[in-house]
Amino acid sequence: MNETPSANQANTPFIILISVIATIGGFLFGFDSGVINGTYDGLNQAFSLTTGESRQSTLSIFLALGSALLAITGLHFVRKELLYIAAAMFIYFMWEARDDNSFRIASMLIGCAIGAFFAGTWADKYGRWTVLMISAVLFIISAWGSGVATSSTEFIIYRVIGGLAVGAASIICPAYISEVAPAHYRGKLSSVQQIAIITGLTVAFLSNYVLAKTAGASTAVFWLGYETWRWMFWMELIPATIFFISLFFIPESPRFLVANGKNDKAEAVLTKLYGASTAKIKVKEIYGTLAHDHKPRLSDLIDKATSKVRPIVWVGIGLAILQQFVGINVVFYYGAVLWQAAGFSESDALFINVVSGAVSIGACFITFFVVDKIGRKPLLWFGSIGMTVTLALVAYAFAGAPVDAAGKLQLSDTNGLIALIAANVYVVFFNMSWGPVVWIMLGEMFPNQIRGSSLAIAGLAQWMANFLITWTFPLLLASALGLAGAYSIYALCSLFSVFFVIWWVKETKGKELEQMEG
Repeated sequence: MNETPSANQANTPFIILISVIATIGGFLFGFDSGVINGTYDGLNQAFSLTTGESRQSTLSIFLALGSALLAITGLHFVRKELLYIAAAMFIYFMWEARDDNSFRIASMLIGCAIGAFFAGTWADKYGRWTVLMISAVLFIISAWGSGVATSSTEFIIYRVIGGLAVGAASIICPAYISEVAPAHYRGKLSSVQQIAIITGLTVAFLSNYVLAKTAGASTAVFWLGYETWRWMFWMELIPATIFFISLFFIPESPRFLVANGKNDKAEAVLTKLYGASTAKIKVKEIYGTLAHDHKPRLSDLIDKATSKVRPIVWVGIGLAILQQFVGINVVFYYGAVLWQAAGFSESDALFINVVSGAVSIGACFITFFVVDKIGRKPLLWFGSIGMTVTLALVAYAFAGAPVDAAGKLQLSDTNGLIALIAANVYVVFFNMSWGPVVWIMLGEMFPNQIRGSSLAIAGLAQWMANFLITWTFPLLLASALGLAGAYSIYALCSLFSVFFVIWWVKETKGKELEQMEG
């Protein structure tokens, strides 16, 4: 590097403003993911199943996942005809599984996987700003439709639409921030994405709690004769509309503009960000990291020398999958169900979600202040150890607890306290490490030429892992393994993440994006 933007050269207020606007997408990501937490009973009542239908739906979900895996594999390694057949099978089996309540909750994650995959490649083709604008529109459609849905099929369609928006926002928001922020405080601004996600979750939890408390229950009829759970979804219309309007005030990513031959526009944006003299230098540096015989494309992920997928892509996939396999979204999506299974009332369970969300925000601020000082890798390593210990404690508290006639665990006062404290400390460890740091690294660790494509693959892997964890939790809960078995599995995954970080993750602190190696 010849020169990097200094604190004096950078237009810090403008950079912060456009970064905050971009993170509204993260807020909606969190809200849309968390709002489902309080609607479980309402959805179950509105779209109920018989036992036989549930078994048929479970089989269909397995077949749908198999078809999806075949389709993804076919995208790169087999004939297109097989891809089309697998996609058709996936749609059919999704239709068959539409009345399963755990699938209704997890269905958004199918959209997330698709949205994350295509958002990366579309962002390279049409621009980061364009993809963010599309996601804003989809958030609005999903929020409205999820509340007005009159059938399970209709509800799933709107949730998948919301998933497309969440998936796109989940990878494009941190990538956009990384591409406009200077290296010396890029980690801080990128970590705001996780703060926004957790704030969105917490606001959704608080909104659900207040609405259910006011109406009496999530299934009770509330304003204008509609059930409370429908209003829980409609609350999202407010931030979604704000996001849509705010996007008109931010520029396109300068790195996308250079990659598409729009150097003059890129220089104009960079001048607003860093000043005229630095802008010219940055355009040349960005240009020097790109292939000039073609625009960024998916095949760039293959190393020409070895004909294999670049190692950095596998590291990104590993980070994305492990972020989910430690089980964090079980707390976010099924918190109310989890704590009710442990013997708490619906109202108390929803309130515990609010407390967990508030604790999470505080943990994210720890990362905000230290990530650019101590680096990404130490935070991941420390968080992995903390999550392993706390998850093991939660599993211990749930192990051997008797079950009453209603199927709820009867925890002793001591074990109940251990579970409650350990679960919230686990949330702290996650949200000061793997929560924000993975999003930071995915947004900055890839070279310019392969950033969009790498994010597409990592995002697809992340959301498929999310779907798997979210869908299997109710099955584990109902099986002989129960809560103790589920948390034991997440603890083992967390233990593995310790060694993954030590062996394969490389530090990115203080590096310009043009210094990232593939």
